[in-house]
Amino acid sequence: MLHLLIRRGVAPLARTLWRPDVYGAENVPLDGPVIFASNHRSAVDTAVIPFVAPRPVAFLGKAEYFEGTSPKDRLRASFLSALGYVPVERGNAAAGLAALGAAQKVLDSGGAFGIYPEGTRSLDGKLHRGHTGVAALTLATRAPVVPVALSGTENLLPIDKKIPRPVKVTVRFGEPLDFTRYDGLAASPPIRRAVTDEIMYSILELSGQEYVDAYHKRPESDAA
Repeated sequence: MLHLLIRRGVAPLARTLWRPDVYGAENVPLDGPVIFASNHRSAVDTAVIPFVAPRPVAFLGKAEYFEGTSPKDRLRASFLSALGYVPVERGNAAAGLAALGAAQKVLDSGGAFGIYPEGTRSLDGKLHRGHTGVAALTLATRAPVVPVALSGTENLLPIDKKIPRPVKVTVRFGEPLDFTRYDGLAASPPIRRAVTDEIMYSILELSGQEYVDAYHKRPESDAA
């Protein structure tokens, strides 16, 4: 019920306030597993994409957001679950494997999963080198990858603000990328890098950002 309330009530209200320009929604497969691979400009990106996508999208959420027994904690956990967040631990190699496992579970069930290949929000407005987790997912599940480019969300919720502002945002969905030609090669690091680079190039074409061929350092305070 809460999920329906968000998609039919909160999402239309958000679209009215922020007036997003959405391009390429027709590129999104409406059924079957699909990966949304997006640039990352703001902490609210994980809400913006599900609000405008033509189907529900799951994202990973920090496990502590789902903990606690107070009414406020339970309401937050219910709200995030309704948005499609999947709770995972973060911060070490085991947590990274658990995150990939949680994502694969969503895809294996025929769902849509969103991921930021850069690994963290861009603080300089540039598009940074992608981590190969997105390649591992598409190669393991054979799910197509829809590149996504966000712009304006960095002004919707600047890093030093806590309340979103009513500004214009743009979301562009690219054509799905099929990597089944690499079946059987999921364990190859060069293949995973090649797949990731192709995905990042597609995001770059949509976003028009300057590209930096280096990983973006994760800020210690980053909660996205």
